[in-house]
Amino acid sequence: MEFLKKPILTEKASALTEKSNRFTFRVEHKANKLQIKQAIEKMYNVNILAINTMVVNGKMKSRNTKGGLVTGRSPKYKKAIVTLAAGETIDYYANI
Repeated sequence: MEFLKKPILTEKASALTEKSNRFTFRVEHKANKLQIKQAIEKMYNVNILAINTMVVNGKMKSRNTKGGLVTGRSPKYKKAIVTLAAGETIDYYANI
């Protein structure tokens, strides 16, 4: 089972990477920290110091249509923030 879905490339994630060598990934909802650690170490060949996981709730969305206002919610997802050892880095585009 593939536990890593994709890296999260936002301004906040980029600031974390530059400031404290932490990288952010969207992961499978049922994956635990050990599975995430093994998947990242295997794919990017790095040493991981710590992993923090969280479930991010979806945002409320609404739009106006001919039939009136339609509201809904975007799906929730699990996010992992990975702290790497000093001097190591992840190149997202190396494994494409």
